[in-house]
Amino acid sequence: MNQAVLADEVLRKLRFVLSHTSHPGNIGSAARAIRTMGLRRLSLVSPEQFPHIDAHVLAAGADDVLEAAICTNDLPEAIADCSLVIGATARLRGVALEEWSPRVAAARALDAITAGCEVAFVFGNERSGLSNDEIKLCHAAVHIPSDPSYSSLNLSQAVQVIAYEMRMAVLSDAPARPSNRDIPASSVELEGFFEHLASTLRDIDFHKGRSERTIMQRLRRLFLRASLDQRELRVLRGILADAQRMARLARGD
Repeated sequence: MNQAVLADEVLRKLRFVLSHTSHPGNIGSAARAIRTMGLRRLSLVSPEQFPHIDAHVLAAGADDVLEAAICTNDLPEAIADCSLVIGATARLRGVALEEWSPRVAAARALDAITAGCEVAFVFGNERSGLSNDEIKLCHAAVHIPSDPSYSSLNLSQAVQVIAYEMRMAVLSDAPARPSNRDIPASSVELEGFFEHLASTLRDIDFHKGRSERTIMQRLRRLFLRASLDQRELRVLRGILADAQRMARLARGD
């Protein structure tokens, strides 16, 4: 895949998702940040103020990004068709996720895009970052290794770092290899599988007093690390359905 085609694929399949942004100026600055790196897709989850004049002022000409921005009510809706969701966070707060540097995250995102996947980088509210519920929807975390003595990055600065690494990945001399994998499972398909898995474990009385939350966190991490495709997910859900059927027979339902 040549560089121009690769850049077009990234343009079409990569989105930056800003969740519950409190200041419209940060939305404009983020639009400017991705536009300078040749990217355009911006999704907004329940922004406090948008559209807003401050967003257009801080966009500094990246009005096409703002006008094309998609607004959704919640994060699951914003990432439903994504097969790779990377959450930008300074701390994981007990949620077990693989953590990548910006450069590694960009490389993984590019690999997923060349395999035909939709990819999202997700950024949380300026004050509190991503919530635990939002982090759980991510498949991996990206952490910007800022100075520990002054680690506070503005939202748009964090977006700029990731957008820059994505551009450098595209401009790299290393050719992207096409993938022979089946179509990767999307975020909404994976969440459906995790719900099915949780209900099956309850049906077969797997937990026996142990913490369901802890076990499901570990299983989520295991299956996310496996990068399941749609065919693999169908097989697993078939196994779960049979396990539930046998549990019903055992109970005499």
